[in-house]
Amino acid sequence: MPPDGDEARKPVFDPAMPNIARIYDFMLGGKDNFAADRELAAGLLANSPNSAWIARQNRAFLTRAVRYCAEHGIRQFLDIGSGLPTMDNVHEVARRVAPDARVVYVDNDPVAVSHANALLAKSPGVVVVEADLRRPEEVLELARSTDQLDFSQPLAMLIVAIMHFIADDEDPAQILGPLIAAMAPGSYFVLSHATHDAQPEEAGRATAIYRRASSPLVTRTREEIASLFAGLPLVDPGLVYTVQWRPDEPPPDPPEAAGLYAGVAFKP
Repeated sequence: MPPDGDEARKPVFDPAMPNIARIYDFMLGGKDNFAADRELAAGLLANSPNSAWIARQNRAFLTRAVRYCAEHGIRQFLDIGSGLPTMDNVHEVARRVAPDARVVYVDNDPVAVSHANALLAKSPGVVVVEADLRRPEEVLELARSTDQLDFSQPLAMLIVAIMHFIADDEDPAQILGPLIAAMAPGSYFVLSHATHDAQPEEAGRATAIYRRASSPLVTRTREEIASLFAGLPLVDPGLVYTVQWRPDEPPPDPPEAAGLYAGVAFKP
């Protein structure tokens, strides 16, 4: 019997197919990647020599955003599209501020989930589930089933460097709608997204390279990315390049070299 629609779309392990989680792992200096991932990453680096720096700046934004949320009372985090474990994972950052912070990691890649289960889920209050952002109801159902998150209380929902792997015909806003609706008042919504605003030709070449990967790259304008926050008010400094969001040190000039917009919204 052929697989149904959901099973047919479920990722399978294929080391010959460049995978977005493993490419990101390589860019961050990780070792959980294969030759196909490194080959595609080499193409990205040839197109944009600062690609690895861009990935690190995005990760640094995630760290600062998690710290901000924890400092503002958040004790539960839902990290969707978490990828492979790396340095300064969400629970590690959050627990520097709040040792009792609970985290549910979600990814649709079975290799990322397997690694995360082996390396992260040994900690009480940290759970990893396999689900696809494209099916938000399933994400919410599995996140609730872990008994780690209380959706009646504020949480931080992290969707970092993942929406640019959702095609326009998959309706990104419709995907995010149920997730945002499920957040209690007082929650924070954290998002970063690749753009072609400042470097359209470079972004176009990167998009072409990613056609060989497990998911396409879809860069968007600042206005398009802003619309993904569904009207939620953004905390200062608003929607800016990753290096401009509450940096620990002066951002580089020009900041648009970071290639991704980032923001944190508050749900009143």
